[in-house]
Amino acid sequence: MLEEVRIRSLGVITDATLELGPGLTVITGETGAGKTMVVTGLGLLLGSRADPGAVRTGADQAVVEGRFSVPVDGPVAARAAEAGAELDEGDLLVARTVAASGRGRTHVGGRAVPVGLLSELADDLVAVHGQSEQVLLRSPARQRQALDRYAGSDVADPTRDYTAAWRRWQLVQREVTEITQAARERAAEAELLRRGLAEVERTEPQPGEDRALAAEAQRLEHAEELRAAAASAHEALAGEPATGTEAVDATSVLDAARRALEHVRSHDEALGALADRLAEVGYLVADVAADLAGYAESVEGDPLRLGAVQERRAELAALARAHGGDVDAVLAWAEAAVPRLLELEGDDERVEALRAERDELAARLVQLAGALSAARRAAAAELGAAATAELPGLAMPHAQLLVQVDTAGGADGPAVEDLGPSGADEVVLLLAPSSGTAPRPLARGASGGELSRVMLALELVLAGTDPVPTFVFDEVDAGVGGRAAVGIGRRLARLARERQVLVVTHLPQVAAYADHHLQVAKASDGQVTVSGVRALDDAQRVAELARMLAGQEESGSARAHAEELLLGARAEVASPEAAPERATMQPR
Repeated sequence: MLEEVRIRSLGVITDATLELGPGLTVITGETGAGKTMVVTGLGLLLGSRADPGAVRTGADQAVVEGRFSVPVDGPVAARAAEAGAELDEGDLLVARTVAASGRGRTHVGGRAVPVGLLSELADDLVAVHGQSEQVLLRSPARQRQALDRYAGSDVADPTRDYTAAWRRWQLVQREVTEITQAARERAAEAELLRRGLAEVERTEPQPGEDRALAAEAQRLEHAEELRAAAASAHEALAGEPATGTEAVDATSVLDAARRALEHVRSHDEALGALADRLAEVGYLVADVAADLAGYAESVEGDPLRLGAVQERRAELAALARAHGGDVDAVLAWAEAAVPRLLELEGDDERVEALRAERDELAARLVQLAGALSAARRAAAAELGAAATAELPGLAMPHAQLLVQVDTAGGADGPAVEDLGPSGADEVVLLLAPSSGTAPRPLARGASGGELSRVMLALELVLAGTDPVPTFVFDEVDAGVGGRAAVGIGRRLARLARERQVLVVTHLPQVAAYADHHLQVAKASDGQVTVSGVRALDDAQRVAELARMLAGQEESGSARAHAEELLLGARAEVASPEAAPERATMQPR
């Protein structure tokens, strides 16, 4: 429930606070006093687009703050918590700032949030109805939504099944189209993959083979230099010169040094340890010398092998250039190419399977659409009768509202081509204003006043199916008066038994039924007009109703009429069963 709204520097309103309660609250005031700004402020709290031009002249910014009482375990609290907002003892605080420069800020539960969050929360908080809603009521889509809302689970369940099947059908259809339209490109890609994989299979590269061959080529190209270097190193370490001349080698020098220390090692352990280390070095040098001898003998210049190695390297280099990188990159490409080729080669089977699924889904969609249409037609008859039952009390005693469900397709029902996201139905509200007149679509056959009353009749019928706790009506009684105005007030009061209802009105017959009466008053010093909102007591209500009736608060006849309106309305509210008319149909 909306408990409080504070508006500052918005239009003609300098600073106004609306303290709201349950039941029916009416907002009245003279033309130009700022009633529209009250609704504009509520709209800002609910995420509507901000107009910097609405900021009061001379002010830097306009601020609207609201306090909503929400269930702590409800969807509003959950969504607010997702955004990081916190409840204040069960209340959700919302603030919207509109700067004259065009910039604005939005806060929910003490946390700065995108303004779009307000629109999300509004779906579960408040339903606003005004002249723009009457325009929307002319829309076939909005009329279908009203019918579906009334039908409840009877339509919601088949709609859920239909929507799931429709989305899957769309996805499958799109995939079939993409595959078939790209068939040529996919075939060319598959051919390139086949050729590349065939080349890799013919070449049979091994991991790291290109690096190993490069090293081998280096050895083969410099075999003589390598052999000579190994032989020279071996001679330096172990002697045995090829010339037969005596030479000093490392092994002999190390052995002489070791022997010199061995003679005296018993006299000092330190020299004994050095002698052991020289022995170890001698062993190591002997091993290296032996390895050098073996390497020198193994190195051979093999032109045939060198040619084979160079040829293999060229083959691998060509393969690497075709697929980028080195041999390891070629192997990685081949590993990824195999499943991709299998996918491309399976297109025919994939398309066949998708087409079969698409046809199966199409048949199911037609079946679900038929069930959805049947449910809508059943609900349409009940909704039309229930709304028609409300119209006599709205000064339309002989009017009849028909809810017509037109289903696409011929006598055999719709084909899949006739279906849309919501089925095959177009819902049209038809109004016969009086007996003997042919029903005509609301979009062409209803005046503004008739639209207001039809919309109110629908809201009364739909109220039991709408989870929104607060309804706001912005001059939906425009274009009506007299007996119709009394009927509107009576029915708004009835709606307020189950919901919080806020009404901006210029009709005293409607205002008389209020549980709470707020007046938007203005004062002018000749230059600046300042508007504020005040709650009226009984005496002030009589004066305000008198002003609305006759334009004069002190008129004796107007005050008498105002008191009569209040007494009659209070008697009806206190004893609803005493009301002259009662609805004969109940919401589903």
